[in-house]
Amino acid sequence: MRPPTMSGHCLLAPIPESSSDYLLPKDIKLAVLGAGRVGKSAMIVRFLTKRFIGDYEPNTGKLYSRLVYVEGDQLSLQIQDTPGGIQVQDSLTQVGDSLAKCVQWAEGFLLVYSITDYDSYQSIRPLYQHIRKLHPDSKAPVIIVGNKGDLLHARQVQTHDGIQLANELGSLFLEISTSENYEDVCDVFQHLCKEVSKLHSLSGERRKASIIPRPRSPNMQDLKRRFKQALSSKVKAPSALG
Repeated sequence: MRPPTMSGHCLLAPIPESSSDYLLPKDIKLAVLGAGRVGKSAMIVRFLTKRFIGDYEPNTGKLYSRLVYVEGDQLSLQIQDTPGGIQVQDSLTQVGDSLAKCVQWAEGFLLVYSITDYDSYQSIRPLYQHIRKLHPDSKAPVIIVGNKGDLLHARQVQTHDGIQLANELGSLFLEISTSENYEDVCDVFQHLCKEVSKLHSLSGERRKASIIPRPRSPNMQDLKRRFKQALSSKVKAPSALG
């Protein structure tokens, strides 16, 4: 399933200094996961700056923060880039404490593989299973992304493989070229932001519904009534003497 196109409704800006009269936007926390050399950092930078940078130093994990406007909603976006050193053994993901903490922290996920690297594709299912293990309510949105779609001559993963995996896992899927198509990259992040924002709205409604107004104490009401009567009698007393 492909996220709906929303590229025309996204603006980026630095997060302003907080002030007493500034309405704080919603916090949106995303994590980008996948094997090494699949283009995770390039995707994030492309989305935030519109620039494509092909070569990066080995990723140690970096947190990006921006103020984002998505279809009129102001969002404080944080994107956690993650190291690519993921080992998959017997369908179990061997992850370190830092990656586990990242998965627990995030509210929405992009699982990225390269269409030129079949091993990176095989790492997606264990990563998804790890997310659901730490988010057992299955409500955290996940989008699977097949990156480097422009390198067709080196393709190892077919488009239908990505679609089939996404259908099995119940996730959205999109095959993109970070280097050639900014709009697709933007659509992926915008859609994930919207899905997380919907979860915030639903949880807020549930919290409001769960709050039962405390009944006013009849004793307090009685005290207020008696206090008003006492004040009234004091006001009338001088006029009666006059």
